[in-house]
Amino acid sequence: MPTLDGTDARILLALVKDPRQTVVAMAAHLGLSRNTVQARMAALEKNHAFLPFDHRISPAPLGYPLTAFISVHVQQQKLPQLGAALAGIPEVLEAHGLSGRADLLVRVVSTGAEDLFRVNGKILACDGVERTETSLAMNELVPFRMSPLLERQLSK
Repeated sequence: MPTLDGTDARILLALVKDPRQTVVAMAAHLGLSRNTVQARMAALEKNHAFLPFDHRISPAPLGYPLTAFISVHVQQQKLPQLGAALAGIPEVLEAHGLSGRADLLVRVVSTGAEDLFRVNGKILACDGVERTETSLAMNELVPFRMSPLLERQLSK
């Protein structure tokens, strides 16, 4: 992906502040033409600068108030098919390959402790999983954010 310039960063920051604003309103606020904003947003989308919308949906109102991080130790040769198996578990929100002690870090949600036990069992049942270690998320100290990076881009 090409590096974003200051105009791209300004557009993205404007979207962070008010994601529902129209292109016309954003252009007026930023002092840019509507065509410039529209073209930049199309280029940003083409270059995969936008994450899927579901990143903005909280699992708690859906009945999943408990978040946990599960460190997964796997048989390396089975890693490719393990990703597909994990994607088949609805409570798995994301999974990342790691360097270090664990092979994967899996973020899951559950309805409570008993449900978390069930979700962990589904992960353990995946072919290639050797063992897991579960940590409950007690508090979100820094929520997902991009504004500081965008603001740094503006100061370059």
